[in-house]
Amino acid sequence: MDFIREILKGIADKIRAVIDFFYPPFRKFMSIQFFRYGAVGGANLLFDWVLYFCIFNFILHQQPLDLGFIRIRSDIAAFTFKFPIALLSGFLLQKYVTFSLSTTSRGRIQLVKYFLVVLTNLAVTYGGFYFFVDYLHFWPSITNAFVSIITVFFSYSAQRLFTFKITIKPTSKDDVE
Repeated sequence: MDFIREILKGIADKIRAVIDFFYPPFRKFMSIQFFRYGAVGGANLLFDWVLYFCIFNFILHQQPLDLGFIRIRSDIAAFTFKFPIALLSGFLLQKYVTFSLSTTSRGRIQLVKYFLVVLTNLAVTYGGFYFFVDYLHFWPSITNAFVSIITVFFSYSAQRLFTFKITIKPTSKDDVE
């Protein structure tokens, strides 16, 4: 397991170097950690979209998934298949690239905490759509953008203060806000 962890850390160091190369113009507006969080989160979101598209179109061929005892709509089945993959890739990127100094708990505990934050984001998104679209009659596209902004800031704060909390003093100002 240590061998895999070392490989992940090596890959994360390379990803972090690429992200940090683009950071200087944003230094006045945000911390390096928040910049890394946005870059990693954006990349994982793009991966999520591509994965969903491929599963929906090329694996399921836009057809329902018939398991014999239940028939699942193709959009729901594609989401079900891509969710754990995107969840794990997002967790690994955040753990090793954004919050690499986290020391509060072991990886499996962090994964459970990460999953809880993701579930909370899903609930906030669902509730936001229900409230803004159904009750206030906002356009779904406007609602999507608004709810996404809320969940990004909530998620960053929750991941930083709950999932990947840092208990040691950072060695440089760029390590943490």
